[in-house]
Amino acid sequence: METSLAEMAATGDLSAQTLPDLLTYAAARFAERPALWFMGRRWRYRDVAATVDRLAAGLQRIGVGPGVKVGLCLPNTPYSVLFFHAVLKAGGVVVNYNPLYVAREIAAQMADSETAIMVAPDLARILAPVLEAGATRVILCPMRGILPPVKALALYTLRRREISSPRDQRIIPFAALLKGSGKPAPVSIKAGDLAVLQYTGGTTGMPKGAMLSQANLLANAMQALANAPNLQPGTERLLAVLPLFHVMGMSLVMNTALAIGAELILLPRFDIDELMRTIARARPTVFPLVPTICVAVSQTAERHRIDISSVKTCFSGSAPLPREVRAKFEAQTGCRVIEGYGLSETAGVASSNPLNGVMKDNSVGPAVLETVIEIRDPDHPERILGVGEKGEICIRGPQVMMGYWKRPEENMRAFIDGAFRTGDIGYLDEDGYLFIVDRLKDLIIAGGYNIYPRVIEEALYRHPKVLEAMVIGLPDRYRGEAPRAYVVLRPGEKLSTEELLAFLAGEISKIEMPRDIVFRASLPKTAIGKLSKKALHEEEARLRESGGSA
Repeated sequence: METSLAEMAATGDLSAQTLPDLLTYAAARFAERPALWFMGRRWRYRDVAATVDRLAAGLQRIGVGPGVKVGLCLPNTPYSVLFFHAVLKAGGVVVNYNPLYVAREIAAQMADSETAIMVAPDLARILAPVLEAGATRVILCPMRGILPPVKALALYTLRRREISSPRDQRIIPFAALLKGSGKPAPVSIKAGDLAVLQYTGGTTGMPKGAMLSQANLLANAMQALANAPNLQPGTERLLAVLPLFHVMGMSLVMNTALAIGAELILLPRFDIDELMRTIARARPTVFPLVPTICVAVSQTAERHRIDISSVKTCFSGSAPLPREVRAKFEAQTGCRVIEGYGLSETAGVASSNPLNGVMKDNSVGPAVLETVIEIRDPDHPERILGVGEKGEICIRGPQVMMGYWKRPEENMRAFIDGAFRTGDIGYLDEDGYLFIVDRLKDLIIAGGYNIYPRVIEEALYRHPKVLEAMVIGLPDRYRGEAPRAYVVLRPGEKLSTEELLAFLAGEISKIEMPRDIVFRASLPKTAIGKLSKKALHEEEARLRESGGSA
């Protein structure tokens, strides 16, 4: 390889290589460095690269080649990294699946993506829905093969019911793929080839597969690195609690880590106690997170003394990070949080506050390397708006997807003059920093006035007793729509509706005041830990159908 990936990030040459080069380059330069850490067990880069080669050869023997879709239905484990790169090296296309999906959701995505082979662990809660969904071939990955011996013994004896190894002719044992030749047949892989089908969260209608090319994903890894020049190749340890099947985990965590020979500290799910134990034990230096994790860490810091002094930098994305949440987290941990913005359709990151430089409150920073952000009039998208004017955020750059899989009509609507229409509302300031106001589809139109739920949510977070908050619009006979707030209080706190409304009266306009406030023990979240307005809307729709109310 003539040009190092670090040089690519520095020079902006984002199209010269392909994703398999990430691991090849890292293994050549950092062969003896730890690549993966899982529950106390470590794998070196040379071992990971060798296993990926053997897996790629095994995948080719069972028919994986150019264009063949392989579904990864895996929590964060070494299998996630191994199969992601083995599928690509074999010439196939990765289709990421949420392992929390039920059979119906898996079946729908399998049919839409034309997934030929599924990969799943021998955990019953994940394997059973995959088989029930009608998968014709399933590569079974045993947890005992990646756990430390004592933990493997405990899982397969004390928690035996959680394990499933059915006698099913559709099952292909993981070990079978490792037999035979240790090198895959060479495959011509080009920068523009489809690498990943990354399904959107399906906030409106059925989820859609964003077609991400080799160049899209490699570009985004380089863009993330260019934005974090302080990261030192071969020395960093990235905490991977964000799921790798999500675009942020895949791009910002896994691919970025491999690009600089960092160690990936893998956590299969978010549990605050396990997270704190892992930080104390594995001592990560970089902590990518989401706002709900910020809240959970802050809560823990209020009750116990915590130590995350090994962490140099925290990156937050996937959901808006309220200023009050960030300030509290930074005060309690001493760690700076860098907020960015991106989507499945942009392979991860589109804008980010700089690691070194000015970070503006409530901003997700300027566009990353070789990316242009435009603010367009939602009603007349051909018109680009000026500084400070609010409109639809549109993005053009090397990380922007090729389009939606098998959705020609959606693609016509998704792009304007080559720029991707995000559906988010925001504005740019005079320095090019992006501020997100809200989702276009979350906009509440009440009595002809535009109400942005995020404005109300930010106000709710400013109340010292509020832990989490969400606002959605509900049908209203008089105003058409009206905002309803859902609030979770901090442990042990009490607050009445009247008190909270009185507080809001000094924070937002009368037009923005919620019609009512619902206090809850918890709020629904996605697999990545993002608060889910989709789930709230579905709850309310079911209640309306049954004649009830929250």
